[in-house]
Amino acid sequence: MNPTHDLHNLGQSLWLDNITRAMLDDGTLRRYIGECSVTGLTSNPTIFDQAIRNSALYDDDIAADSDRSPEATFVALALADLQRAADLFRPVHDATSGVDGWVSMEVSPLLADDAVATIREAAGIHAQAARSNLFIKIPGTPAGTRAIEESIYAGVPVNVTLLFSREQYLAAAEAYMRGIERRIAAGRDPVVESVASLFISRWDVAVKDKVAPSLQNRLGIAIAQRSYRAYCELRASERWRKLERAGAHLQRLLWASTGTKDPKAPDTLYVQALAAPDTINTIPDKTLLAFANHGRVGPPMAVDGGDAETVIAAFTAAGIDDAALARDLQQQGADAFAKSWRDLMDCIGEKRHALAGAVRG
Repeated sequence: MNPTHDLHNLGQSLWLDNITRAMLDDGTLRRYIGECSVTGLTSNPTIFDQAIRNSALYDDDIAADSDRSPEATFVALALADLQRAADLFRPVHDATSGVDGWVSMEVSPLLADDAVATIREAAGIHAQAARSNLFIKIPGTPAGTRAIEESIYAGVPVNVTLLFSREQYLAAAEAYMRGIERRIAAGRDPVVESVASLFISRWDVAVKDKVAPSLQNRLGIAIAQRSYRAYCELRASERWRKLERAGAHLQRLLWASTGTKDPKAPDTLYVQALAAPDTINTIPDKTLLAFANHGRVGPPMAVDGGDAETVIAAFTAAGIDDAALARDLQQQGADAFAKSWRDLMDCIGEKRHALAGAVRG
């Protein structure tokens, strides 16, 4: 049996961390769904920048949309792809009563510190998408937590992105629960789906030149274990049980950035280490295919966090302040997505100019 099916049977969803128009056109995504148990996908500005920059498949739409801003053109391009993907995942979405079968679209990273603008854009993209299985990605920054709560209260499904620690995850979970509690108090439907995306491999990239070889590629997994324990404890809390009894669905924990960055490490390192029921792992094509080929599903993650605190203590002894690094990684992630966004807008503008010149010529 394909190891991806084993993960599915364990209760973990596998989502693809990629989307291109080519994979929609040539049937690649449909094949991943059928052969690799892929039940959703995520996108971000970097993914779309690469997709649009490296393909001519978007050129006709860019040329035809010359009267609008690059931002408006991008949203239309991205949603056109994501709507097609959402339709492919709609059967699993329906079969799981809305728990699975999602795609994700990010608000502009330039709004990461502007809660009001983020709330407005999240609502606008949600309405424009016209798909019940499309998440709006909102960063779990301090400003983002307000936007998460207000968006959930408004009925907008949210993928909380750029989380790097247990504390950042719990802040996102708190914002989600407040939004649901307010909906219940107002007599509204308590079912508004959400996932909380914890980034893993960037921890190990950040410390690889600062610790002994024996600690390499271990911090990200330890942070995930610590956060998974918090996730399990929250699920068992009376506060969550009350929401569950009212009909609310769990905000699932999602492992992001799980492609192996160290060429010396196993290419399925994070997928194998982060196998756990009622979670999601979103992975790039290369990692998906590697795991389907030679991955192995062992025991699921320990609900008590396993050896997470012992491992993190070893990093503390080596001079790594995990709390400070989590803040730095979140800011670096926000800055990287903002750069990709600006590059993407430049790319659309340059393509539009070149295509107009070709027509005039």
